Amino acid sequence: MGEILALVEARLRSVFGEPDARAAVTFLGAERIEVLRFTGSDLVRYATLGMSAQPMADPVAPLADPLLGPRAEVVLTVRAGRADTSAVLRPLAVVAASPQVEGVVLAPGNALDLGEPLWSGAPFTSVLVAEPAGLVDDLPLPAPRDPVRFHPLLPMTPNEAAYKRVHGAEALRALWLDHGTDLRDPLRGAVPLTP
Repeated sequence: MGEILALVEARLRSVFGEPDARAAVTFLGAERIEVLRFTGSDLVRYATLGMSAQPMADPVAPLADPLLGPRAEVVLTVRAGRADTSAVLRPLAVVAASPQVEGVVLAPGNALDLGEPLWSGAPFTSVLVAEPAGLVDDLPLPAPRDPVRFHPLLPMTPNEAAYKRVHGAEALRALWLDHGTDLRDPLRGAVPLTP
């Protein structure tokens, strides 16, 4: 487990540089999750470290395989200097712990409702798991383990989350695209729910 997390952290550092802050959260029944913050001139990136230590298991499987299964970490990107987003560390740790605590297998198109703002004053209470888009390349692990994938998280307002539940993730992404929504803006409002 430790060597996997060392490789994951090395991959994150090779892409984003040195983290300028890190925090650790431990939940009952779960391994420790860290969240690293990487601050650039115009973007702040938060990346989890710990979720990939174990493969995500199908919640209906009678036994979890200790080697086989998807592995992931999540990355949230926001524009720097627009809002104090430092309180997002705990919600991100909750997302990263959800495979261990709730048996959730994080995959593109999944939504996770956190039940509270992502940070103080944030209009977002949930996130959409996006496809790894080349921001951080998959990290191959020794066979037979699956590679670690780095999924971007896209913040959603309650109305956007409701729209996604009814129409699906693809329809919500199409709305964001049609309206030129800046998904990195920590102060953005909800997208109009019509094309």
